[in-house]
Amino acid sequence: MTHALDAAALDQLFRSARSLHGFSAEPVSDATLEQLYDLLKWGPTAFNAQPARYVFVRSAAAKARLAPALSEGNKAKTLAAPVTAIVAYDRRFYERLPQQFAHANVSHLFQFDSPQTEATALRNGTLQGAYLVLAARALGLTAGPMSGFDAAAVDAEFFPDGRHRSNFLVNLGYGDGRPARPRGPRLRFDEVAQIL
Repeated sequence: MTHALDAAALDQLFRSARSLHGFSAEPVSDATLEQLYDLLKWGPTAFNAQPARYVFVRSAAAKARLAPALSEGNKAKTLAAPVTAIVAYDRRFYERLPQQFAHANVSHLFQFDSPQTEATALRNGTLQGAYLVLAARALGLTAGPMSGFDAAAVDAEFFPDGRHRSNFLVNLGYGDGRPARPRGPRLRFDEVAQIL
């Protein structure tokens, strides 16, 4: 990590990347989903906790299970997407900390459903979901993250034991070539940041 990425890579990851709503018929293979995870898993999390869990909803049967939880505005595009990732988090992520953060005993900080446990799982699971979006773009996929769904319904359907909680959804696939809507404006540096 001694040099900046070139302009083309930065465009693919950020400047030209868009959340598209139209997908080609090209499927997203198991190998691509595994490659996606093999990239995103390297993103940092607190104590190397890695609390995110993923369900890649691809089959018609799985899409039918997801459909009732989708908001009307997200239903058509989600059902048309080759894959929808449910990005969730493991509420008992700390059980794996002895292996993942072996050089210090920190599991005791998170047990017994403390508010710190939930906050750490949600925060770091969200980071991992963002890494998923960037990994998808790096692999040439379009990624459309969204929160327009009934999380309780998704949890009841896909995580009935209560150990995992859904955070957000990400539609994945290859764009169908239709132009995206004009990009919304972004805030300037001086509107959101300060250097002290």
